[in-house]
Amino acid sequence: SYPPQCRSALLQLFTGVNMDLSVDTRKGERGTTAVASLPFMSSLLFIISLLLFLSPSPDLRQIVFVIQSQSNSFHVQRAERLRASLLQQATDLTEVGDYFSKTFGKNSSWLVFLEEDTDVKVGELLGVLAKFDGTKEWFLGKPLHDEESTIIHHYAFAENPPQFKYPDFSAGWALSVPLVQRLAERIRDEPLKSDFTIDLKHEVALYIWNQGQGLRLTAVPELCTELQDSPRAPHCATTLSAPAPACGEAVGKDDVFVAVKTCQKFHTERVPVVKETWEQEASLLEYYSDYADPSIPTINLGVPNTERGHCGKTFAILKQFASGAVPETKWLIIVDDDTLISLPRLRALLGCYDASEPVCLGERYGYGLSQGGYSYITGGGGMVFSREAVLQLLQSGCKCYSDDAPDDMVLGMCFNALGLAVTHSPLFHQARPEDYARDYLSHQVPISFHKHWNIDPVAVFNSWLREGAPTTAPHQPDKTPKTEL
Repeated sequence: SYPPQCRSALLQLFTGVNMDLSVDTRKGERGTTAVASLPFMSSLLFIISLLLFLSPSPDLRQIVFVIQSQSNSFHVQRAERLRASLLQQATDLTEVGDYFSKTFGKNSSWLVFLEEDTDVKVGELLGVLAKFDGTKEWFLGKPLHDEESTIIHHYAFAENPPQFKYPDFSAGWALSVPLVQRLAERIRDEPLKSDFTIDLKHEVALYIWNQGQGLRLTAVPELCTELQDSPRAPHCATTLSAPAPACGEAVGKDDVFVAVKTCQKFHTERVPVVKETWEQEASLLEYYSDYADPSIPTINLGVPNTERGHCGKTFAILKQFASGAVPETKWLIIVDDDTLISLPRLRALLGCYDASEPVCLGERYGYGLSQGGYSYITGGGGMVFSREAVLQLLQSGCKCYSDDAPDDMVLGMCFNALGLAVTHSPLFHQARPEDYARDYLSHQVPISFHKHWNIDPVAVFNSWLREGAPTTAPHQPDKTPKTEL
């Protein structure tokens, strides 16, 4: 089996946290599943070693499945369903003994990483992996690429962005054990030093590529993001169950209070876009500014506008929400005045979550994760809070260190100190559609985008977010010079 230092190094690479792996075992009818328990505020890895006494060729003993999930109860349930599916397929493929490894298998050749919504045909996947020599180094996946250099990837490969490929995690991706062992040794000798974790799939690919000294991603066409019922799905070893979670009834309009952060200089530039696009979908909405403008109307919270972060304004909104000064709702969403958002899609997603739990939901970034840092919900894509999360945050006494501190990062620090996990959804976006790979957006029903920079925001909303719009609207690469967003 892999030594403890190897397991710890792997966790540091794929979660950004340096820690040991503790494993529980859960008994099932046919065996025991190893479940990794991680004290990581926003991720759980369900590690399944399918080690069988009798198995067809290629051997299931050669594969370790890692389900990338989160600690919120909704996500735990989704990961458990995928775990059960994998185990049932293993049972169907062969006679299974009652022996399962408590950690990684001694004879494993592959680590296969899956997301909660990745459906796997295990037999087909075995056939795909059999095409590759597991004694050599391999990095396999469905490739994505950038059409233009983008801020979310730090403008990497600016001269030729499409040249660099990185895996679409939704399709699943795999590493051969020889590569895993080399990466673990590298992490042990050269600890990760990145300050920000923005797009893990791109950053993992960059780390493995290692400035051209390592491996590039090998495309595997059988790793797919087609829906299960797509006519193109039969050739796939992996598919997607749905472009967005389906949890039954959406929460009502009156269950969501929307707070829009703005300032006087944007009252005539950005606020009209909100009113023209998505404001009418909100039953309860207020604009919070540094100036009371009755024509909008805006509410002056008594916090001066700041050019950088807006921590003072955001905490004033949180206190306003909890004070009874606004209608009592189960959910609060705080957005910028240049956020484009589909509130009907948001309400449908919130139907998956329990408002009695402390939920902080949106697009998750990380800061200093390899040095004991924290995750946070980035503000531009929208920050969603259950009432319980707001109350626990305010009761903790956590506060801004200055009015112009970055509000989303301060909130991340506060939730981290409380031991409350923030929850990631890839349907929220901190940047514009142009800043994401086309194939990545093609299997989403996006909830939000951010920034009006060099786009027509009304056209973007109508193409991507308005009800009835196609969910895979095309976009053209922007060839204009880059400036900091």
